[in-house]
Amino acid sequence: MATVTIRNLDPEVKDHLRRLAARNNLSMEEQARILIRDAVAGDAVPPQRIGQIEEMLRSLAEGKESSASASNPRQGIAGARILLIVGGGIAAYKCLDLIRRLRERGASVRCVMTEAAQQFVTPLSVGALTADHVFTDLFDRQDEQDVGHIRLARESDLIVVAPATADLMAKLANGLANDLASAVLLATKSKVLMAPAMNPAMWAHPATRRNRATLEKDGVLFVGPNRGEMAESGEAGEGRMAEPLEIVAAIELQLKPAKQRLIGRRIVVTSGPTHEPLDPVRYIANRSSGKQGHAIAGALAALGADVRLVSGPVNIPDPLGVTVIPVETAREMKKAVEAQLPADAGIFVAAVADWRPADTGAEKIKKIAGKGPPPLAMVENPDILATIGHNKQRPALVVGFAAETQNLAKNAAAKLKKKGADIIVANDVSHDSGVGAKGVMGGDRNLVRIVSSAGIDEWPEMTKAEVAERLASLVAERLSTDS
Repeated sequence: MATVTIRNLDPEVKDHLRRLAARNNLSMEEQARILIRDAVAGDAVPPQRIGQIEEMLRSLAEGKESSASASNPRQGIAGARILLIVGGGIAAYKCLDLIRRLRERGASVRCVMTEAAQQFVTPLSVGALTADHVFTDLFDRQDEQDVGHIRLARESDLIVVAPATADLMAKLANGLANDLASAVLLATKSKVLMAPAMNPAMWAHPATRRNRATLEKDGVLFVGPNRGEMAESGEAGEGRMAEPLEIVAAIELQLKPAKQRLIGRRIVVTSGPTHEPLDPVRYIANRSSGKQGHAIAGALAALGADVRLVSGPVNIPDPLGVTVIPVETAREMKKAVEAQLPADAGIFVAAVADWRPADTGAEKIKKIAGKGPPPLAMVENPDILATIGHNKQRPALVVGFAAETQNLAKNAAAKLKKKGADIIVANDVSHDSGVGAKGVMGGDRNLVRIVSSAGIDEWPEMTKAEVAERLASLVAERLSTDS
């Protein structure tokens, strides 16, 4: 496989390529290869994927992040105290970027460097970025006059080991403490997050596998390693250290435990439109972009939920940390949703077509001069919300969406009972709402009312990301009350 070298890019573009790679759990080289491959693959790439690629490329070209990243609520570690242990591997150079990323987010960073790490990166460069003393020696008289390694172990919210070499993993797994890094790891009561980095053969070795299993059992957290080209010529496989922004995302996740209110909960979300084919080239659909459903899925995942997103055809990126099941038709969506049961909650945001053609033409329907349009017989699609609302495996919480142009409260209340839902989120898409159908379906703002047995809660007009975060919080509250 040819190597892709990233050169001569504007710093902003390169930065956003790095972010994109981190979100997709890839190296920058792998992400660039995928973008190039898919961009030139033409008809071999599904239309849904082409749309995602086009948005990613536009975002990179414009020097801004995609809508999925921009609306991602999992950000912010200001004030966090992070102890970074830098192991001895060539990936140690990435710790410089990691430090910069953490400090620009407001975190304070202290560093411990192993003797081997100093062969790759100097304490001078690390100290310049941390703006703090760099700790290197267990027997340093000045640092250890007040039992410095114990102080380092205790005065941190999280200890990050990057790169986590096979040697450091083995030491902690077996309780060894013959240098400052291993002594700190053994003495800490803080969470430990390791970003392994080593040759693929070392990572695959049974001893390393045993050590990782031991560390995971002891509560050590891991991010990576990734798969790709290694620093050594001709070497490739699993063993690359996770990209700095991927490590940052893992750190943010661990430092916000109070907000992880949905850990252990499985939630099914539907999003986007359905496409009901008339013939091989035409279909019936609606204006839904999937932005609201995808934002809700991302907000639920940010609260720790195991989110299964059943999505119709959309042209937006998948939300971070979500399992996506792509479908086309209403019947496919119903089958995919039922396959994800049992679940703790179901959030049905998708704009499912109410009807489909009774017969789908095997060939393109031709226009015949003078005969007018052919007759179109329609049949009703399955009602997914009602099916799940009255299912034997009904989730504890069922939330439906309803787009209304008139009699909003009355229609939503009727749907609440008929569909077997606990909550109906009613979209006001009338022209009088100030948002309108075109503004909601495809736009970035929404105006909703929360209809339940307790009454109607009118929310102000908000962005779809804000609606998603507020609804995710409501879901967490309801599930907590019901449990």
